[in-house]
Amino acid sequence: MATLPVYRWHLAPDGLATRRQLRALGLRPGGQDVAAQLERPRRRRGPLVANLYRVDRARPVRPMTPGRAAALAAAMVARRTCPNCRTDVGYCIPRSLGMCVPCHDLPQS
Repeated sequence: MATLPVYRWHLAPDGLATRRQLRALGLRPGGQDVAAQLERPRRRRGPLVANLYRVDRARPVRPMTPGRAAALAAAMVARRTCPNCRTDVGYCIPRSLGMCVPCHDLPQS
C-alpha cells in the first residue's frame, strides 16, 4: 500500500490544489484519486488535513442545468420552512433548534 506525500502548510508544489482552489479555477477533481495531503499544525489538537488533487487531471465544472437549479431552490425552501408553523421564515432554520426562533421562544404548555 502506497502512502501519500504530505506537505506542510503553504509548501505544496505547483500543480496541486485543494477542492476549493480547483473550484476557484472553475475545475473539479473529476474522479481522480487524492495525489497528496496538506497538513496545517495546531497547538493542542491534531493537524488540519486537506486533500490535494492534480490540476492537470481536473475537469471543468459541469454547468448549472434548469433541473439542478430547481432542485437546489426546493431544498433551500425546505430548509427555511418551519415544521411547527409551516411558514417560510426567510432564513435557514438552525438544526440545533429544529424550528424557527419565534416558535422556539414560545412558552411550552
